[in-house]
Amino acid sequence: MRGLIGAGTNRINSYVVRQATEGLAQRIESKGDEAKKRGVAIAYDSRHFSQECAFESAQVLANHGIKAYVFESLRPTPELSFAVRHSHTFAGIMVTASHNPAPFNGYKVYGEDGGQMPPADADAWTDYIRAIDNPFEIVLADREEAKAAGLIEVIGEAVDSEYLKEVVDVNSNKDWIEQYGKDMKIVYTPLHGTGEMLARRALANAGFASVQVAEAQATPDPDFSTVKSPNPESQAAFALAEELGRQVDADVLVATDPDADRLGVEIRQADGSYKNLSGNQIGAIIAKYIPEAHKTAGTLPENAALAKSIVSTELVTKIAESYGATMFNVLTGFKLIAEKIQECEEKHNHTYMFGFEESFGYPIKPFVRDKDASQAVLIVAEIAAYYRSRGMTLADGIEEIYKEYGYYAEKTISVTLSGVDGAAQSKAIMDKFRDNAPTQFNKTDIVL
Repeated sequence: MRGLIGAGTNRINSYVVRQATEGLAQRIESKGDEAKKRGVAIAYDSRHFSQECAFESAQVLANHGIKAYVFESLRPTPELSFAVRHSHTFAGIMVTASHNPAPFNGYKVYGEDGGQMPPADADAWTDYIRAIDNPFEIVLADREEAKAAGLIEVIGEAVDSEYLKEVVDVNSNKDWIEQYGKDMKIVYTPLHGTGEMLARRALANAGFASVQVAEAQATPDPDFSTVKSPNPESQAAFALAEELGRQVDADVLVATDPDADRLGVEIRQADGSYKNLSGNQIGAIIAKYIPEAHKTAGTLPENAALAKSIVSTELVTKIAESYGATMFNVLTGFKLIAEKIQECEEKHNHTYMFGFEESFGYPIKPFVRDKDASQAVLIVAEIAAYYRSRGMTLADGIEEIYKEYGYYAEKTISVTLSGVDGAAQSKAIMDKFRDNAPTQFNKTDIVL
């Protein structure tokens, strides 16, 4: 669920969150005592009412005798995914609206594999939610009593440390970092969100010592007061990072969205200006680097596989195929990439190497089953060090990829259609395409 904060069943508020959690609790109860004991991991971002919704969710679960592990303060979405897997919980809850503007919040549920709940499980869960007649009658356990009874456990640094141990292994060539990356100037902004909790530590642990942070955006702020929208896809969100970048002559600027599952990147060009990379460009440089690094090290598996959403660039497919790797194209939604990762592990038919969506989401190692900006920031920094070892920049690296595989370009236009009228307009647009499909595009016949 994601929407405006406010009163009503079509808004995000405590009662809507309680109803969703009550449905989850009943679903867990139907699975028996073992599922109840495994419990639910819960995290939240810096938005208005995120903490309240997180702990009220825990209190709803506690009323059913279901244990909840709640982070002591805001944490990134990928760490919630990790916590589900690390603690072997039955499910996870993340209270976040990702990169949406300040008036929004949201609620995401994860399955026991650490991925967002797949359609079949989500349908079963929503059946329980819809069967609840009155959300005002949902009972919350007393928070302090639930803590004393062990039904609510507050977690934090212990999970952070285990997560960061895994993140460090994302980097494959420590020598490049030591020789070329240690002094490389990086500017980072968490855009007032959860990235400040871990990304700076991850960069330091990996050996990137010359990292400057846009401190004005390092403080959690539910109003995101220094940006119009905390979306790392937008160059406007990089304004303060660019200002700092020019002051310190930074090579690379990186930004994470409020729940730190997505990474935006800007690179310095020859004239000293900064170029905002598209999600597809970031995906392409990572997809090129990972198999190349493994090939050089002699560790590229014969059954290597990458995964992407169908709306993401086919440039990455060409790159994968050039290394003999399989590309899985899945429908939009990172949970479907997570399902492919799970399938690879269960069937042992492919070795997962990398997955991405053009909407700036990149998990490298599968210890997390969602987009992970902390992993992505480390691999992008390493790739920048790699190109520096060759006397090149990331901008040069992208041009090198285009020269080898062909030039690809794209542009995303976001249109907001709000309220009842907006929903009707959206439906009319989709109905027009379904009922009156175009027969040509730019004088080229379309085959249906």
